Order: sequence, then structure tokens, then C-alpha cells
Amino acid sequence: MEKLQPKLRFPKFEENWRLDKIENLFEFKNGINKEKEYFGRGLPIINFMDVYKNSIISGSNISGLVDLDKSELERFKVKKGDVFFTRTSETIWDIGMASTLTEDIENCVFSGFVLRARPIKTVFNPCFTGYLFRTNSIRKEITTKSSMTTRALTSGSLLNQVEFCWPENINEQTKIASFLSTVDQKISDLKKQLTLLERYKKGVMQKIFSQELRFKDENGNEFPDWEEKKIKEIMDERNSQAPKSVNYPLMAFIAKKGVTPKGDRYNREFLVNDQENKKYKKTEYGDFIYSSNNLETGSIGLNKYGSATISPVYSIFKINELADFRFLSDYLSRKEFIYKMTTYRQGVVYGQWRIHESDFLQIKEYMPSVSEQKKIASFLSAIDEKIDKNEDQIRKMELWKKGLLQQMFV
Repeated sequence: MEKLQPKLRFPKFEENWRLDKIENLFEFKNGINKEKEYFGRGLPIINFMDVYKNSIISGSNISGLVDLDKSELERFKVKKGDVFFTRTSETIWDIGMASTLTEDIENCVFSGFVLRARPIKTVFNPCFTGYLFRTNSIRKEITTKSSMTTRALTSGSLLNQVEFCWPENINEQTKIASFLSTVDQKISDLKKQLTLLERYKKGVMQKIFSQELRFKDENGNEFPDWEEKKIKEIMDERNSQAPKSVNYPLMAFIAKKGVTPKGDRYNREFLVNDQENKKYKKTEYGDFIYSSNNLETGSIGLNKYGSATISPVYSIFKINELADFRFLSDYLSRKEFIYKMTTYRQGVVYGQWRIHESDFLQIKEYMPSVSEQKKIASFLSAIDEKIDKNEDQIRKMELWKKGLLQQMFV
């Protein structure tokens, strides 16, 4: 008989794990569906995002409310140990994400966008199932057993056929769940630190850019007053086509990150072929770049990576020696400047708006001296370094957790 044992195991546990189908241990039920006007008040309800974002659910994870009658409450009430699966989504990768309720919450129900799997017998540690059903092997089986038409969809009957391995020893379940919960807590703490750092930077930037907070020069003297300048005084349009003979990285915009290289999964052969139809632009280190179609969603920032290729829908500007590009990275991506840019946008059809480069260069902004810009940039860069370090720790912890999930389960 094949040994059903994980690669990584706590001492003193040697028994084979048991192979089962979900239908042998759980009973499924669809959630409640109500009109929009019933939500936002009443009793707590477990929603799609509560399940999608968390391996385990507690009262602190639940933010939704719904107005119910007594009959609905009885039919859709949840209890500790219930496992929830996301039922429908835009992509097949987002359905079947599981989360387990680890505490009893009085008068709580669950949404029709998730499925409830209630254990038939008390054989599981609730925290354990929260991690069990998020392992790669089970996720893969769930997605292959789900359907995709206009939206991805799964159901209790489909999930019932999913096979999984589990340890019958409740003590081993508890050991695994406790260890992974500690890892999750560390990740959560790091994310809270990141939120505080980002909030601190945002608050400091508001004071600096409103001139409520001013810096002094190396001799302790006041810097000159900020002067109003047109954008054309500090940058010029760059409109050079990327040479097809050079394999430059392709850039894109990512929320909160600005201009960054596209992921490794991007098919560069497509780019080569597509260049016959699209004249991709070349951008250099320190360039200011924006897309007038997507200003509100963050498509504005600086190229901090070097020579690269970017879509022709973007406008590119070279910053001269009268400005510090690090300072402009934050100063020209603040919402007040983006709003000012949108007043120059032309066109009435969404997706076809445009800010002509000549209009952009006429925009006026109050600017500090280059020396003060450098002082401000150095201060904000120090905060950015802490943020980057924190984000790197989170990435490493999440990667470590992913490896643990692969080795601690069959």
C-alpha cells in the first residue's frame, strides 16, 4: 500500500494519513441571496472576500451585515468548524478558495457567493481544515472539477468529488494548525507594520508638499521660497521608438509601485511580433511616464529601472537638471496634481481620453529649489527603504509558508 505521509512531519506521528472524498465527511449548502437594499445593516454575514482572503475566519474578519427574518437565520446560520468555499468568480483560479470558521459567532449567516461545507462528524480541528483545503494539490483538483462559461463556477456536487488526505490523529492536526497559525500571525504583524509605514509616509508627504513642514540646508539656514514653474521648465517630451534589434525589458504600471517590469510569464515573442503593428517607445532611467486613460488608477510614475520598452499609449518625459527625479516621483503622483492633469484631458469616450503633451508641459506647480528637493527626496527615500524591506520580509514569509503547505500535507 502506498504510504500517505507528508514530507515534513512533527516527531512521534508516524501513522498513514487517510484518503477520502469531501462527500464522505462534509455536507454542502448554498448561501443566502437577497436584494441589495437588505445589506449594510442587521446581522453579520460571511462574504466572498472574507473567505478569499483568509485561511481561517473569526469574528474580526467579518465586516458585512444583512437584514434577515427568523426563518432565514435558522436556514443559513453558521457554526464553528464550518468550511466555506468561494462559489463563483471572474476567473477559475479564484473559485474554490477555502476558509474555516474557528469560533462560534452568534446569529451569523453566509452569502450566496460562497458554499458551506459542514463536517458530518467532529473529526477535524477547525484551524487545520482552513489550511488543508488551500494546499496546491487540492486547489488543483478543485479548479479542474469546476466549470467556466461567462464566469467560473463550482458547486457542492462538484466539490463532493474532490479527494484529499488527512491525519486522523487530532493531535497532529492541532500541531500543524498551531504552527501555521504562528506563521500567519507573523505575516499579519508585518502587514500591520507596512500599513503604519505607508500611513506615516502619506501623512509626512501631505505636510511637506503643503509646506507645513520645511527643511533647512546644511548650514541650518532656510531654503528659498517655493516658486511657481511650468512643467516644461523641468522636463521635455521623449518620443523615441524602441529599436527592434535590442531586447529591452517591457514595462507596465502596478498599483502603488508605478512603472515596473512586466512579469516573467509575459510572452516576449508576442512583443517581438506585435512591434510590427505597435511602435513601442523607449524609456530611460528617471523618465516621468503617464497614461491619461488611467490616471485615477495609478498609471503615473517614474522609471527607476533603466533602459526599457513601454506601450505607445504612454507619454514619456525626460527630467532635466532643474529637478530631482526622486522628489518628482512622489510630488507629481499625488492626487492633487493628478486632478489638475485631468482638467486638461480631452475626449468624451472612456478609453480614448488624452492629455496632449503640449498641454501637460504648460501645467504650473510650486517647486522648491533643487537643493531642497534633494533633501526632501532623501528623507522620503529613507522611509521607502523601510517599506521595501518590510515588503521583502512579507514576500519571503509568504514564500516560506507556501513551501510549508506543500511539505506538511500529502
